[in-house]
Amino acid sequence: MSIVAVVLAVLLNVTRIAGFWPSFPLYFVGVIGLVSHFIIGPLRLIQEPMEEGNVELVEKLLASIWFPQLLIKPVRSNYYMIKGNIEMTKENFDEAEKHLKQSSSLGTTYTQAEGSTKLQLAMVALRKNDFKQAETYLRAAIRAGLPDKESEAVAYLSMCQIFASKSQFKPAKDFLRKSKDCKPKNKQVLDQIKEIEKSLSRMPSSGGLRY
Repeated sequence: MSIVAVVLAVLLNVTRIAGFWPSFPLYFVGVIGLVSHFIIGPLRLIQEPMEEGNVELVEKLLASIWFPQLLIKPVRSNYYMIKGNIEMTKENFDEAEKHLKQSSSLGTTYTQAEGSTKLQLAMVALRKNDFKQAETYLRAAIRAGLPDKESEAVAYLSMCQIFASKSQFKPAKDFLRKSKDCKPKNKQVLDQIKEIEKSLSRMPSSGGLRY
């Protein structure tokens, strides 16, 4: 539509149907639309299809961004985070990690967004069985802050799993307690809590808390 507006303005000038000033509103709307497309993009349209789980539409909107490097920093960070999340759903963990690291490297004034990115990177590391890197990312995510109690519960539960895998059952139980204190409502998270709680109840409380 922005391109059409600019083309119409040029045609009005070239054919001398109208001068510059009568055509100015078309130029203005067209240029503003084009600039906003390149520096903001269609990310404002993505929230609804994401909430509906319409991955195909989300990918289509992302593909319409021709030059992501021109997006302003906060928008570019969000762009790469969404790309990383989509790759995670496809289990393309290397690609997911690449995009999430690009998002994290851009930084943000919104610390909880940084926490969310670190949490996603931790999930990728866990899928790759890199527990040391996952622990580093999880600690960074908890320090930065997470946007909701569900995310906090996932972070603490993941820390619990890491310590349990190292047979450090006391800190594992402490992180499990922190996860339960978040009062998550997601069924998958609740099921994991019950399963891990059952396993840890049979284990001794040994190992020092290192958090």
